Amino acid sequence: MRNRGTLRALSIIAGVLLIIAGVVCLCHQETAALSAGILLGVFMLVSGVVEIALFIWGRDFYFGSAGLLLDGILTVLLSLFLLFNRAFTLLSLPVLFAMWLMFSGVMRIVGSVELRALGMRRWGWITLLGVILLAAGFIGLMDPWLGVQALGVTLGLCFILEGLDSIVSGWLTGR
Repeated sequence: MRNRGTLRALSIIAGVLLIIAGVVCLCHQETAALSAGILLGVFMLVSGVVEIALFIWGRDFYFGSAGLLLDGILTVLLSLFLLFNRAFTLLSLPVLFAMWLMFSGVMRIVGSVELRALGMRRWGWITLLGVILLAAGFIGLMDPWLGVQALGVTLGLCFILEGLDSIVSGWLTGR
C-alpha cells in the first residue's frame, strides 16, 4: 500500500513539473528551441553509455545483451549528431518528438484497454489522453518543417500533454 501511495505522489509531482516545464517552453520559445537539442543529446549520450556499461558488466545476466550493446552504440552515435550538428538537430527534433508523442499515445491506449479489462473505472480518461497524444504526434509528422519553426511550442505542448498524462495516471493509481 505504501509503495502505491509513493508511486502515486511521484507521478503527480512529475506531472506538475512537466506542465511547469511546458509553460516555461511556451513563454520562452527561443531558449527552448536552442537548448532542446543539447539537452536531448546529453540525455541520450548518458543513456547510451549506461546501456554499453550494462552490456559490459551484466552481459551474463541479460537475455539478448547484444541488442543492448547495439542500442547503446546507436544511441551514443545519434546523441553525437544531436550535440555537434545543429542542422541535423533542428530537422530531427520535431520528428523525434512527434514519434515520441505517437508512441506515448499508443501506450496509453493499450494501458487503458488493460485497465478496462481489469474492471477499473475511469479508464476512458487515459484513452482520451492517448488519443490526444496520438493525434498531436500525427499532426507533428505531417509537417516537420512547421515543427522546426515552432520548436518551443512543440516542446511546451509535449511537456504539458505528458504532464497531464502523468497526473491522471497518478490520480488513478490505486483506485
